[in-house]
Amino acid sequence: MKKAKIVHLTSAHTRYDIRIFLKMCCSLAKANYDVSLVVADGKGYEIKNNVKIYDVGKPLKRLERMLESSLLVYKRALLLNGDIYHIHDPELLPYAYLLKLKGKKVIFDSHEDTPRQILSKPYLMLLHYKLMMLPKCVSFFYEKVEKFICSRLNCVVTATPFIRDIFSKYNPNSIDINNFPMLGELESSEKTDKKNQICYVGGIKPIRGIFEIIEAMKYVKNDIKLCIAGNFLDGITSEELLKREGSEKFELNGFLNRIEVKKLLGESIAGIVTFLPLSNHINAQPNKMFEYMSAGVPVIASDFPLWKEIIEKNKCGMCVNPKESKKIAEAIDYLFEHQNEAAEMGKNGRNAVYEKYNWANEEKKLLNLYDSLL
Repeated sequence: MKKAKIVHLTSAHTRYDIRIFLKMCCSLAKANYDVSLVVADGKGYEIKNNVKIYDVGKPLKRLERMLESSLLVYKRALLLNGDIYHIHDPELLPYAYLLKLKGKKVIFDSHEDTPRQILSKPYLMLLHYKLMMLPKCVSFFYEKVEKFICSRLNCVVTATPFIRDIFSKYNPNSIDINNFPMLGELESSEKTDKKNQICYVGGIKPIRGIFEIIEAMKYVKNDIKLCIAGNFLDGITSEELLKREGSEKFELNGFLNRIEVKKLLGESIAGIVTFLPLSNHINAQPNKMFEYMSAGVPVIASDFPLWKEIIEKNKCGMCVNPKESKKIAEAIDYLFEHQNEAAEMGKNGRNAVYEKYNWANEEKKLLNLYDSLL
């Protein structure tokens, strides 16, 4: 029997993106689909985990990626003649529409609440002072285009129930497939001795509260180190962080692979995810929060209502005002000084992941969706 051909497209994400490749593409390949992934990262063609990865070359600049690379990704994907096309980037939406016009079955995967995310884009904010209202205009125009195209697609997949509810208003076939962790991936099989450290894992940029976290280290009373792991984004550099007061209390680890992240989490007293209260963050479900939980690490998180509901309901961490560095410091000191309670929070978080917040549950939804479309 001929395998159904599935083609995932991204011009903005890396080939090993956790949601796109490690979770979705690999899950579909395990389910005996013929899976291809088209990317624009300049690393060439390869087959990994039975997923065929096609590369159209790495763009030099953001505008080049949005215009040229997206077109090249579309053209390469079209040559593959897939049965279902799964689009992962807003800049590829026009090509989702073209694929639909060609009679293809098309899914758009909304990782973020993009119209709200646009309002906090740093490169648009810089232009805002010269071209007043630019972010709002771009957001308004994008939302109109998104609504027009997505209402005509076979399905919209979203990373959270909140975003699903937005799309459901104009495409009834909208489903949330949450970006929850894979069971056991970040959980240490051996007992690891905790170090006097907390960790931040993820993209390093101002809107994710990195400056407030570093400032908090000035107020931490105990001898605790902050370990930062991730890539610098939105124009921040390591030099900029190291110039800040308290630089002796944190270390930069750069981007870590999954095994290295697992080790870092196993050695840490707590994990921090204190995003600033932007509209795109308040109703988000940050992947790192659930990864900390899956590793059995208590979470220090922003006190947004949705995040508080998850953290407090499962008794797996503490929520603070992400703009108040002293409150972040108090939470760090508390978990350090109450390590038995912190360990219990870690266990509660891990149990919650095993019961509910895991990829195994979301994988079933993904496979059921593909079965229904075929």
